[in-house]
Amino acid sequence: MTAQEYMDKAEQFLVHTYNRFKIVIEKGDGVYLYDVNGKKYLDFAAGIAVFALGYNNKKYNDALKAQIDKVIHTSNLYYNVPAIEAAQKVVEATGLKKVFFTNSGTEAIEGAIKMAKRYAYDRDGHANHEIIAMNHSFHGRTLGALAVTGNAHYQEPFGPMIDGIKFAEYNNLESVESLITDKTCAIVLETLQGEGGIYPADEEFIKGIRKLCDENDIIMICDEIQCGMGRTGKMFAYEHYGIKPDIVTVAKALGCGVPVGAFVAGEKTCNSLVPGDHGTTYGGNPLATAAVSTVFDLFKEEKIVENVNEVAPYLEEKLDEIVKDFDNVTARRGKGFMQGLVLTTPVGDTVNKAIENGLLVISAGSDVLRMVPPLTITKENVDEMIEILRKSLV
Repeated sequence: MTAQEYMDKAEQFLVHTYNRFKIVIEKGDGVYLYDVNGKKYLDFAAGIAVFALGYNNKKYNDALKAQIDKVIHTSNLYYNVPAIEAAQKVVEATGLKKVFFTNSGTEAIEGAIKMAKRYAYDRDGHANHEIIAMNHSFHGRTLGALAVTGNAHYQEPFGPMIDGIKFAEYNNLESVESLITDKTCAIVLETLQGEGGIYPADEEFIKGIRKLCDENDIIMICDEIQCGMGRTGKMFAYEHYGIKPDIVTVAKALGCGVPVGAFVAGEKTCNSLVPGDHGTTYGGNPLATAAVSTVFDLFKEEKIVENVNEVAPYLEEKLDEIVKDFDNVTARRGKGFMQGLVLTTPVGDTVNKAIENGLLVISAGSDVLRMVPPLTITKENVDEMIEILRKSLV
């Protein structure tokens, strides 16, 4: 079949909730993807910050194949070895206490919200609690996650949202503080806003939220679904600020392609949920958690975070040169390998031009060109990306 025939067939049988680019991907290798026509693309999107290890990593592939030959699924009625091993690695990496494995980032947010509400219910003896979230945030598409997503465009067709959600301004501590009442049970925020335009948290802001939560017995939830797992030069972005959340949500690079997420809880909340409060059929199955366990092993073995810290300053330097050289690029924002360029011209035009030139980049919000490459990229890959990007911005 031709690429166009594949795309026509997709539109015939798939629900049209994505305006896909006109590419049919066939395979990947390293930091490159190849379409069914054999065209090669330098990938600075990584499946939306998922493929941290790059494509076709042999040790990762072999570990998953070996687990498939053992057992793929057992349900949570029984213990399984990969889930236990993965749980220890996630808990040790986060510095928290216990983990619940989910199938996605959205489900991780749902679980985190439930855990915070259950904690407050046990504390106060009632369920009438409120959550403070951030404007321009993105936490997922299910109704609970959507309710704490600060973008009316996503919410309007699906209202009414769940009650008790208030929205503050990101990086405005007074805005958060003004919304706190004796009903507030949680404050949820992305440590580095992704879809909203690549905005890192200010140190004063995130430390201030930690202090407010401590003073008012409020659960601090950090969404690290996109910015976690080494992307910013720390395993988790909150480590840059010297704080710990009460709950952290993780997904995307957690499984490096296998659908898996998690919410991880600290001492205060880790025993809040009891049997019957929450569950999942597929979450934490042996295949998904074998992927998680292998990802943590390979992060250490291949010095992934160290590579981010070595190459990221060079990436930032080259992107800053783009800002200086192009009138339609006004700023760079981000940390590590989660970078955004603010454009005055349509972002979609640049994305499409880059695709034509063999580079995959994506947007964030209405005016930001987002780069979230595999964490294995080299300075040579940065040079190749910059060369293509310069052609695509003209």
